[in-house]
Amino acid sequence: MYIGSKGWFVSELKNIGISYHEGRKIESYDASTLANLLEAKKK
Repeated sequence: MYIGSKGWFVSELKNIGISYHEGRKIESYDASTLANLLEAKKK
């Protein structure tokens, strides 16, 4: 898995305990949305 890929963002979000966002599984979002979500949750 490459850093910055969709799978990488999904695994990083799951490592911090996030599996759902706004009632949808995080796997259903695209990589750019996941990147923004990860950035927001790390702050």
